Amino acid sequence: MSALLSPSRPANGSRTTRVYRRRRPERSALYRLVQQHLETWLAARREADPDGVPIPRHIERELRGYLDCGILACGFARAYCDTCGHGFLVAFSCKGRGLCPSCTTRRMAEAAAHLVEHVFPQVPVRQWVVTFPRRLRFFLHRDPVLLGRVRRSVLRTIGSSLRRRCPDAPRAARIGAVSFVQRFGSALNAHTHLHCCVTDGVFSLDSAGTLLFHPAADLDAAMVSAVQRRIGTRVLRIAVRHGALTPQVAAALARWGHGGGFSLHAAVLIEAADRPGLERLLRYCARPAFASERLSWDGSDQPVRYSLTKPLPTGQTELTLTPLELLDRLAALIPPPRRHRHHYAGVFAPHATLRARVTACAGQPVAKTAPVTVPAADPALPAPTRRRASIHWARLLARIYELRPLTCPRCHGEMRLIAFLTEPASIRALLAHLGEPTTPPALAPRARDPPDLDAGFTFAFDQSPAWDPAAAPYDPRDNFDQTLA
Repeated sequence: MSALLSPSRPANGSRTTRVYRRRRPERSALYRLVQQHLETWLAARREADPDGVPIPRHIERELRGYLDCGILACGFARAYCDTCGHGFLVAFSCKGRGLCPSCTTRRMAEAAAHLVEHVFPQVPVRQWVVTFPRRLRFFLHRDPVLLGRVRRSVLRTIGSSLRRRCPDAPRAARIGAVSFVQRFGSALNAHTHLHCCVTDGVFSLDSAGTLLFHPAADLDAAMVSAVQRRIGTRVLRIAVRHGALTPQVAAALARWGHGGGFSLHAAVLIEAADRPGLERLLRYCARPAFASERLSWDGSDQPVRYSLTKPLPTGQTELTLTPLELLDRLAALIPPPRRHRHHYAGVFAPHATLRARVTACAGQPVAKTAPVTVPAADPALPAPTRRRASIHWARLLARIYELRPLTCPRCHGEMRLIAFLTEPASIRALLAHLGEPTTPPALAPRARDPPDLDAGFTFAFDQSPAWDPAAAPYDPRDNFDQTLA
């Protein structure tokens, strides 16, 4: 989906515009790394557990599908201008959910655009970021049932606190929320936490059936601390009932300092009229697990370096890994299949009573919107067509890069997609005519022995601090302390 932008001058030479150019993923460091080490990594994981299933099918399918994404030899669409005859090819995408930088970026922009245009009215929106103790993150990362119960409990706690901050709202008033489950941290680590975009107020209906929005009072630090304590108490109770923690461990976590490892951040507030700011916030919540532009690799005998957005508590500003270690980390960040990345709650929930009324006001101020009534379905009429949440790739590129890819760079006329080529014989014939490679990049075979890439980089690859005989004795509680030095 991503594009390269290049200047182009029209035939009259009057002005310079930006032109869509096909991306070339085979030139990136991530593609070359997966291409050369995928078979070796799969073989090493199978040998580590020959009697089990070390690599889930969805992870191997994601890695192999990424190698076909953006490659013309695997299929493409053809765009053509009827006025001047200019055309170009658009390669198919893998539609990956966790590894491919292009597809994850498209999903991020598509989800944010849909929420801004079709879900959120012009009301203030606050971001609530909830993090959990390390002792609990392992179970949240692997158990979707526990994660769902915890997520619903967090949203109920936030909703009840918002209703108390709206004294003029009726008891039946509800919030509108979209929660994002992020399974990663900034250092390519597994770190399951929640980003909840919640309306800073509640919705209700008056006696005449008019939709009303009640803004919440100002939020202070004492209120955030109270909500954090309630979240910690309820989540620990859920973990004990679910069997993830014993009552003794939960009681010990509740007695620890710094909130027992729970953290709540609610300082980001988007005003009602700031729609671009809301879209940027939603893109941040739906962002991919890593940034491919921060990844560098010079060759098979060199380590992989990943620059960090902020230094670690030890002062480290980049990770130095072997290719197999990097694939281990990336595989752990690929989300499981058939699980939603974001969830709707409150009046945005699928079966909420006010969902149709609130979403009909998307992009408009609620106070200035006329009462919305949803007519009953007539059985004699055909069922209405469901509104699609996906966005055409050309419109999405125009939204992200401010260009129109289906505008001809020569005559500025409208181009159209005239064919989708999926047959290997037709693909090879057209690519050979254009001088493009007719076969995808070859996948490197498995190495004869798992490469000992640690040789010569012993200290560079060791991420643990050096042993100090004069240091204090080891305290087991240090494993679960969430504070930063």
